[in-house]
Amino acid sequence: MNVKETPRERFKRIATYRVNMVLDRLDKLANCANRNYYEYTEEDVKEIFRVIETKVKEVKALFTFSKKKKFKL
Repeated sequence: MNVKETPRERFKRIATYRVNMVLDRLDKLANCANRNYYEYTEEDVKEIFRVIETKVKEVKALFTFSKKKKFKL
């Protein structure tokens, strides 16, 4: 790490690393789709992706720039 690293540079470096880790783990999860080695139901698959999609929505919300709206009746 560069001592003079800006917050933007640090974000890009860390976010790139972490996104690549997530993608790698999704590739590993994809290996579970091989029915020659694993047995699963449609309900199992729905539950897996329900949990993943919920977490993605939660994390995405943290990155969303809030637009403050004024209260009006």
